[in-house]
Amino acid sequence: MILFNPKRYDRWHADERSKEIVLKTIAFFEDKGLRKIKADDEGRVWYEDFLAFIRQEHIFAALLTPAGYGAPESRWDMWRISEYSEVLAFYGLHYWYAWQVSILGLGPIWMGSNEDMKHEAARLLAEGGIFAFGLSEREHGSDLYATEMMLLPQEDGGFLARGEKYYIGNANKAPLISTFGKVQGTGEFAFFAVRTGHGGYECVRRINTSGMRPAYVAHCKLTDYPVAPEDLISRGPLAWESALNTVNVGKFGLGFASIGICTHALYEAMGHAGSRVLYGRPVTDFSNVRTLLTEAFTRLIAMKLCGMRAVDYLRCASEDDRRYLLFNPIAKMKVTAQGIKVMDLLHEVMAARGFEQDTYFEMAIRDIGMPPRLEGAERINLALIIKFMSGYFFAHQDYPEVPRRADPANDGYLFRQHTGGLSKIQFPDYRKCYEGVNIPSVLVFREQVELFKEFLIKIPPTKKQAADIDYMLGVGQLFTVIVYAQLILENAKIYKIDDDLVNEIFKFMIKDFDGSVLSMVASFDNTHEQEALFMKMIKKPILERQRSNRVWERHVSTLKDQYVTGEKEDGREHA
Repeated sequence: MILFNPKRYDRWHADERSKEIVLKTIAFFEDKGLRKIKADDEGRVWYEDFLAFIRQEHIFAALLTPAGYGAPESRWDMWRISEYSEVLAFYGLHYWYAWQVSILGLGPIWMGSNEDMKHEAARLLAEGGIFAFGLSEREHGSDLYATEMMLLPQEDGGFLARGEKYYIGNANKAPLISTFGKVQGTGEFAFFAVRTGHGGYECVRRINTSGMRPAYVAHCKLTDYPVAPEDLISRGPLAWESALNTVNVGKFGLGFASIGICTHALYEAMGHAGSRVLYGRPVTDFSNVRTLLTEAFTRLIAMKLCGMRAVDYLRCASEDDRRYLLFNPIAKMKVTAQGIKVMDLLHEVMAARGFEQDTYFEMAIRDIGMPPRLEGAERINLALIIKFMSGYFFAHQDYPEVPRRADPANDGYLFRQHTGGLSKIQFPDYRKCYEGVNIPSVLVFREQVELFKEFLIKIPPTKKQAADIDYMLGVGQLFTVIVYAQLILENAKIYKIDDDLVNEIFKFMIKDFDGSVLSMVASFDNTHEQEALFMKMIKKPILERQRSNRVWERHVSTLKDQYVTGEKEDGREHA
């Protein structure tokens, strides 16, 4: 029930429409089949069939229209939005990309002050439209301050827009692009709507990428494009906050895209390994293969537990509870990075077979590196995460217990959130997640957490170290693992994950923490006291063969033959 399986689909849904959307999407892709999905990928074929299906079933309209602007079933519900991200990426990251970019394009509109524009967006969604987000530029990336898109004021109160945007998804078909720029003369930021049918808009060229081949990523240009007052989505501080918060909400789905890719790849790797015989023995009888598959599985389960728990906090967000601003970048950065590790482990099992064109795996190993890079530099997320460190460890505040949030609520606060004040956000005592947990490797990890806190209290970074961004990002890596563990533990209790599996998860968590500690020792000048404490943080997981064997037998080995997309694969297996 944790991992998505189209053949045995079972997810907690608060209403029949949400379940219907997923089941119809599964049926669409299963009918299409792996061969056609891969042929379209290889041929860079624009997915008009998928968009026709979305249009026919009103899926984007139901999932991406906030309550009050569309049909009664429509709402902005991060529970089902996150699941749909996972489902689409399970079949192909390019399908997810059309969805992801539409979320980003809609963000400034739902966050803006232009009510007429909101109703226009709802109408376009109902008609099956997709959307685009005109933020990044070729020379400046997503550096908002440096944007060269200019709005030139005109006597009639409108503007002429001049400038270019780069890496803009859906720009070939989106009827409307939410575009970020500055007012010439004042430097005031603004979001405005660009209607792609106008002559002042030019889709200069398609940018071909090695992954997500069928997707359309574009270089766009505006030449004296007329922007009427009613085309302005937002101005000034609201435009600035809308840019940041759209990325905050819109790119949350990156982690679930990685989860979808890894889940499909895991099924394929299990099918491949489980059907091969070498030296008279099934490949899955070899201990090294079992170790690889078990670690890939446990890392994937941890990704899913973290992602779903972060959704709960996102949905419970309010002016009085902004903890999601820490858990959100943790989920984006850590989950997508873990996805790369999972695919590396699985590729050791798939070996040469993973490069063959008729596998999903071949597409997955190209695409899995894209979500963390689409999110932006790891350094940006870490720089954000370390702002919460003091509040997390030392500024404790009680909050109501956050339950699993699968209820059919509209997450309207996400369109009213504000930026700033991160260092003032408080958290409950982080040790609560360890209460009642008596699992050997979890207890070892908790020792590491307490030693890290001791480092912050007794021998924190010196002024020189604190001024070294690389040093502080290294500290941030350690902090990230600790918060990741909290989200996993909280959800392990909610989903009643058995102790053996939790122990197996924390075996790799301890090793990952050890790796970050060793990096701090090997990469930086530390005081003698700091280095001694870092070395004390390095721990060994509790290695219990019986627990590991039970995880293999109960959880991992049972995945063999549970899922194959569409057609059965044929072709010769390679040793």
